[in-house]
Amino acid sequence: MSSSSLLEIRDLSVEFSARKRVIRALRNVNLTIPKGSIVGVVGESGCGKSTLILSIMRLLASNAKVAGGEIIFGGRNLLTVTESEMQSVRGNEISMIFQDPLTSLNPVISVGQQLIDVQYRDAGSKQEKRQRAINALAQVGIPDASSRMKAYPHQFSGGMRQRIAIAMTMIEQPTLLIADEPTTALDATLEVQIIGELKALQAQYDCSILFVSHHLGVVADLCDYVVVMYAGEIVEQGPVRDLFYDVRHPYAQKLLECDPARIARSKEKMFPTIPGDLPDLGDLPGGCIFCNRCHRSLDKCASKTPAWKQVSSEHSVACHLY
Repeated sequence: MSSSSLLEIRDLSVEFSARKRVIRALRNVNLTIPKGSIVGVVGESGCGKSTLILSIMRLLASNAKVAGGEIIFGGRNLLTVTESEMQSVRGNEISMIFQDPLTSLNPVISVGQQLIDVQYRDAGSKQEKRQRAINALAQVGIPDASSRMKAYPHQFSGGMRQRIAIAMTMIEQPTLLIADEPTTALDATLEVQIIGELKALQAQYDCSILFVSHHLGVVADLCDYVVVMYAGEIVEQGPVRDLFYDVRHPYAQKLLECDPARIARSKEKMFPTIPGDLPDLGDLPGGCIFCNRCHRSLDKCASKTPAWKQVSSEHSVACHLY
């Protein structure tokens, strides 16, 4: 593991057993998160983004099986440490912001008590933990934080709840923060504010962030590196500028074309889509996984799996065109 890397995923493969079938949700995924960086993961629904982050947290469903690979964090393979060791990693070293803050917060416990409870591993008096909780709320922009400690999640707006969720994940100052589409349920103004909060916290604590999103504009604004996933595989990855201005994989190109920000303002303009359907992960085709939907496919794409090609020092793509 490189000294500049915080987390390395090596040849990770995950399968799910369902109705006497094996669904190969992730296949030979390789990903590095450098220290102090923000890495974005993008792709259609069903591409494996959630499976990837749940594998890191070791929170996969009971019918899931890690078929191979390693997740190296802090010199340890998270897939082989004991459950007790993993529990100490969660929250302390790796924290996660979930997509819907209303379901990730306990509705019958005040937000202040929940912020105190997440510090259960820490030494210090209850008063000290309470003050840390107040400071955390104030830091993410909750006004009059001291008096709002007694409030319950339903008494806050969606944007405020997401701020509370961020405060809860950052109160232990983790070295890696995983954000699972944290702005999906928010309007554009709140989305900008939440992204600003994440940027400020990342700079303050010098932590790394793995940011999962459908919103390419947010990824372009927030992230240093981008990983493009399709049907359980990574097809292109590199610095954010390379992915947006020198995109190579046909799927990544189509994904960018579907970004609403790139659509010309015209009443006749149709919202672009990627033709075709995702492959059946229980009966995978041979060759390139994107072949049946690709507008630039070659004869060998249907039978030969493309190897990884280095486009530049940090930009790589899995495609026969290169």
